[in-house]
Amino acid sequence: MTVNASEQRFGAARAPSRSEVRRRRRGVSHATTGYLFVAPFMLVFLAMLVLPLAYAAYLSLFQERLIGGTAFAGFANYTRALTDPRLLSGVGRVGLFFLIQVPVMLVIALLAALAIDSGLLRLAKLFRIGIFLPYAVPSVVAALMWGYLYGRDFGPFSQLAGHLGLPAPAFLSSHWMLGSLANIVTWEFTGYNMIILYAALRAVPHDLYEAAAVDGAGAIRTAWSIKIPALRPALLVCLIFSVIGSFQLFNEPKLTQTLAPSVIDSAYTPNLYAYTLAFTGQEVNYAAAVSFLLGVVIVVASYAVLLISTRRAKS
Repeated sequence: MTVNASEQRFGAARAPSRSEVRRRRRGVSHATTGYLFVAPFMLVFLAMLVLPLAYAAYLSLFQERLIGGTAFAGFANYTRALTDPRLLSGVGRVGLFFLIQVPVMLVIALLAALAIDSGLLRLAKLFRIGIFLPYAVPSVVAALMWGYLYGRDFGPFSQLAGHLGLPAPAFLSSHWMLGSLANIVTWEFTGYNMIILYAALRAVPHDLYEAAAVDGAGAIRTAWSIKIPALRPALLVCLIFSVIGSFQLFNEPKLTQTLAPSVIDSAYTPNLYAYTLAFTGQEVNYAAAVSFLLGVVIVVASYAVLLISTRRAKS
């Protein structure tokens, strides 16, 4: 009686039951299984992203000198990049490209998604595939195709203008080049953004549409008051992706450079400049610093877009 009383009073430990042991083992096995599922991604992530970034950061701290070979330079490459007029000009150019191209692309993608979701569009599936199909075309092929269309001597637009007695359109001139590249990127990625927006529209509860119909709202009023506000998170995702893509612009100017070498130089975009430094100028260390600074610019621009959008949504 005394032992039982003391056990009840002080809560003596008892041996776990079989069911408790099984539950503990099952929890350990579930955790191990989860780690095993994540392990392949983590290995690829470390091997293909983290380690190359770390190696690039290491390279950016050195300089290749004629006398003495490779020497530690600290942040000298970053100081040089911050005062490099060619790099700053390229960053400003892609910033202007973003302001011109992204709003046009997102508006077209939004209108296409609303048209497909309205249910009033005939052959909606064919229309959806037709808009999305350019995204399946590799950017290299798209740039080559549009380069042929833009050709002043052999392009179909130039030939049509010649038959009409008009001067050939100068799509590859210095005044029109940024717009021509924006047209290629818009053609490529409008369908991708449209799919994101359309998927977000399919997640909107139908009760809201029924309530709007009861109140007498038409298709335009429903789209403006219900659909577009519901698309704000999806539009924000598309906008951030567009920020990243704009500042990483490379394939289109690189391939169009052969058609207009006097317009597109080796520093037309920051990515093209870093590529030229590393593989043509053999300035690998400086190219690594330029790439890191470009990454910082992308992070800052994306955060600014996210911050501004969040504040507007709250207000």
